[in-house]
Amino acid sequence: MPSTSDPALHRKGLLITAIGGLALSFDIPLIRSAGGDVWSMVAVRNISVFVMAVVLWACLNFVLHRRTVLVPGRIGLLIGLCYGINGLTFMLAVFNTTTANVVFILAFTSMFAAILSWIFLGERPGNATLLTMAAMVAGVLLIVHDGLSSGNLFGDAMAACSALLLATSLTLSRRSGADMGFVPLVAAVLSGVMALFFLPPGGLSIAEPVYILLNGLVLLPLAFWCLATGPRYLSAPEVGMFYLVETVLAPIWVWIVFAETPTTQTLIGGSILILALLAHSLWQMRSKARVVRKSEAAEFPCAG
Repeated sequence: MPSTSDPALHRKGLLITAIGGLALSFDIPLIRSAGGDVWSMVAVRNISVFVMAVVLWACLNFVLHRRTVLVPGRIGLLIGLCYGINGLTFMLAVFNTTTANVVFILAFTSMFAAILSWIFLGERPGNATLLTMAAMVAGVLLIVHDGLSSGNLFGDAMAACSALLLATSLTLSRRSGADMGFVPLVAAVLSGVMALFFLPPGGLSIAEPVYILLNGLVLLPLAFWCLATGPRYLSAPEVGMFYLVETVLAPIWVWIVFAETPTTQTLIGGSILILALLAHSLWQMRSKARVVRKSEAAEFPCAG
């Protein structure tokens, strides 16, 4: 398991994952802009990601002469399976509930990652993290209750499954310490090929394929690679928190383009999630700063 004590490596991890979170925030707006049958969208979106992964891998290995492994070992296969299933559950969530519900529930990824890291990596969450988790549970329950009353429970459940699968992938990546940047890109082919068997009778049905191709060939490979690389430099819960970028921005993009306004209950639940995570992040930064100051004071005590 890699160390996160090096400030330079930590800053590098923060930059990489921030880029990934920003790129990911355009995923749902581009899916909605493309407009089409859910299985057609899953097939084109995810197979496009896989094609771009193979192209990038070939460039690195044969053009730049950098030996890069697509899927590192058995743990890489397990992580790939999680990402592959997530590709399906995420799309089912997008097509069966509102954008706000999807991204707010996905914000729970960081808390799932904290629980899994505690169980499997022995990284026990602090009291502040446990309090944040309790607040987030309350926020998610509000959103899910709203989904139940509006008939979106299935979509909300799929979003929750995606959050758990992402947290599992991040935790396993953190444990291995290997370069998993290509794993989610390659794993996308699993749900993409599966979707081909459920296409409508007329074949692919997508109104504006350019949007889904832009998503699958450019933005998603960038987002997936950055977020899968993050655990080499950051803890799994820290990487999970960068999914908050999508939580904040995706509903804004959708509101601007499609005028899809979240319900009051969803906004309240989402606000609880965001405020809880923001407070937790600020507390963690202050705690780390105190530790650094104490360490420096112990190493260079004042004279006399």
